[in-house]
Amino acid sequence: MKVTLSWLREFAPGIDGDPVELGEILSALGLAVEEMETVGETVDGVVLAKVLDLRPHPDADKIQLVDVDRGDGQALQVCCGAFNMQIGDLIPFATIGTVMPNGMEIAQREMRGQTSNGMCCSAVEIGMGDDHDGILILNDRVADGAVLGMPLGEALGIEPDILWDLEVNANRPDAMSVAGVARDLAAALGVPFSFPDYDITTTDESIDGLLDITIEDPTLCGRFVATVLRDVTIGTSPAWMQNRLNQLGMRPINSIVDISNYVMLELGQPNHTFDLNTIPNGALRVRRARDGETLITLDDVERSLVPNDGVITNERDEIISLAGVMGGSTTEISDSTTDVLLEMAWWDPPTISRTVKRLNLSSEASTRFRRGCDWGENIDRAMRRFIQLAAESGVTAVDGIVDVPGETPDRTPLAVRSAKVNSLLGTALGAADMAGHLNSIGFGAEVDGEDLSVTIPTWRWDTATETDIAEEVGRMFGYENIERTVPKGEVAGGLSEYQQDRRLVREVLVGAGCDETLPMPFLAPGDLARAGLPEDGVTLTNPLHAEESVLRTSLLPGQLKAIAYNQSHRNGEVRFFEIDHVFLPAPEGQLLPDEREYLAVALAGSEAPAAVEVLDALDRALALPNVQLKPASPAGLHPTRSAEVVIAGRTRGHVGEVDPAALEAYGVEGRVAWLELDLGTVLDGPHGNRKYTPVSKFPSSDIDLAFVAPDSVAASAIEGSIRRGGGALLVGLELFDVYRGPGVDEGSRSLAYRLRLQATDRTLTDGEVADVRQSCIDQVAKKTGAVLRA
Repeated sequence: MKVTLSWLREFAPGIDGDPVELGEILSALGLAVEEMETVGETVDGVVLAKVLDLRPHPDADKIQLVDVDRGDGQALQVCCGAFNMQIGDLIPFATIGTVMPNGMEIAQREMRGQTSNGMCCSAVEIGMGDDHDGILILNDRVADGAVLGMPLGEALGIEPDILWDLEVNANRPDAMSVAGVARDLAAALGVPFSFPDYDITTTDESIDGLLDITIEDPTLCGRFVATVLRDVTIGTSPAWMQNRLNQLGMRPINSIVDISNYVMLELGQPNHTFDLNTIPNGALRVRRARDGETLITLDDVERSLVPNDGVITNERDEIISLAGVMGGSTTEISDSTTDVLLEMAWWDPPTISRTVKRLNLSSEASTRFRRGCDWGENIDRAMRRFIQLAAESGVTAVDGIVDVPGETPDRTPLAVRSAKVNSLLGTALGAADMAGHLNSIGFGAEVDGEDLSVTIPTWRWDTATETDIAEEVGRMFGYENIERTVPKGEVAGGLSEYQQDRRLVREVLVGAGCDETLPMPFLAPGDLARAGLPEDGVTLTNPLHAEESVLRTSLLPGQLKAIAYNQSHRNGEVRFFEIDHVFLPAPEGQLLPDEREYLAVALAGSEAPAAVEVLDALDRALALPNVQLKPASPAGLHPTRSAEVVIAGRTRGHVGEVDPAALEAYGVEGRVAWLELDLGTVLDGPHGNRKYTPVSKFPSSDIDLAFVAPDSVAASAIEGSIRRGGGALLVGLELFDVYRGPGVDEGSRSLAYRLRLQATDRTLTDGEVADVRQSCIDQVAKKTGAVLRA
């Protein structure tokens, strides 16, 4: 939102001071100044001139000779490279000796044998705009009484002014107007603020019978006000209005459109004009669109509408306008228009916002409607202002208006606790001080003991709660005046138990020689299938890249890509781990995917036992209860060298080797040991219950046992049987050899274990060691059928 100092002073004449300081005050009020500049300064030596003649340059195709009158009645020849002028046009002319903003001094020059006595100027050359495609034509912009040879600023009625470009947030609809900014700034400076009197004169013709307006959906339109303008002549707006519109970034179009934009910028009330002759019997209906309806808008684009959109129709129920967004082409003002239906309304902000976003059809008007305009007296004020400005060009208004009410927000006084406001702001303001700040910006605040009763003004649709009121008090008191304090919390921050355990997992894996990797969670179509996994990943509807359109259901594809990349760079036997999220298909009745945190360990060049060793290290660190390996053939893993990881009777992951087919698909050489756990459920489940025993001071005894067992018998089953047979005296157990070959039947293998026996209170005798040895052999034979290898 752009505002000028002179325009602000029309509402608060007392606004004065250094422009930089005023800008700082605006920023402190929440209207951050993004840029400040001085506008209206013209270049000394540039005057108003008239084109007398145009003719080709005899020796140059891209230059023409222009004769101009700079006020002395004499034709002065100029060489010019622009061709957008016509005889009789008024233009800015830089006389000899003028120093242009870019530092160039205008002098008499010869151009291909022709003398150029000055320069015809474009807008950009004299700092009056960004247009550099042609000479600036001033026919419709000169002020009354302007004569040739007059300094350009005087001829256009331009005076130097200060312009601020403000950042207005969505929660400040009142600041989307010059009047709204002036109200805030006047309150901050402590100077009076008031609206000018917009006196109007109407004809004897009554509005009765001219218009018939019906609001069929009162939740869509809170108020609809309309009147009729006669004797309309489409022309150009006065120079002063064009100058202000240009300064605030709006291009002048014609007298009616310019007044419409001017009133919107000044008072914040958008409006719309219809050609009355295109509306049968002056009948308008306000309703929501029906599915399948369309409208050709003013930009000649056919828009498809949905039931949420608000529309205005004629008596034949034909849509003629997209409410609060853009009018329709069938009722557009044209050069032949003489009678105009002028409407101003308050539209439901969420409805307008949804329509604007869906159609990508934002405008200055819709931006104000979607933030929330004033449904109160400002509509009447804007109506009078429009009529007043239009009267300057001979337009007349009939007597009266049509005012149809709908549903508007409740403005029952809001109870505000001063203690609550102070607690939110960190201040110690009294109720009277708060009331003073609120009343200065138009709120109706009454002191009730230590509390307030606040009536929120109709131009603050965004304000509804006690917290909103506290924000207004803070703005007007000045956030810079609030003492800075550091809040003290009763509980010091720290890691949760889950975070501590996850950090411990990382430490264990780093200690095992693994490096952490963080692949992207997105996969390309087919990545899951190449890894031997089901292709049931969630597909994104708006991926950044097609090769990143599937959410992973396993960490395996990302790890295989990382290993393949390293092997391609001669970094073969890598040891990676990853802790990150996977996205499993949504369970029945759940909308979003089942997002879980997984742990994966990939050991390139290693076999399954290496992954089991990592699992054992995690088991020892986390004190996991009853960890067992159950033979299985998980998807993506080797069918005979993999197992399910069962913790406390529940499957929590898989361990083993990656399927050779998956390795080949990803270009990975050798074997890859693999461990993948549902880390979230593991850490949320029972763990950490460690039983500490004293360190024995007595010597230990080691024995080796080798068992021949069918391939169908898991090594973990044999290990569990040995532990049961060894009891409390078994303090260490290690599988140190797996043998297949001569001496062992086909379909079986030899598993060699080293057992360490030790007591805490004595040195074990040979007999005790022999008894434990036999107990272990008996348990293995009984539970698994494995036999001691001879």
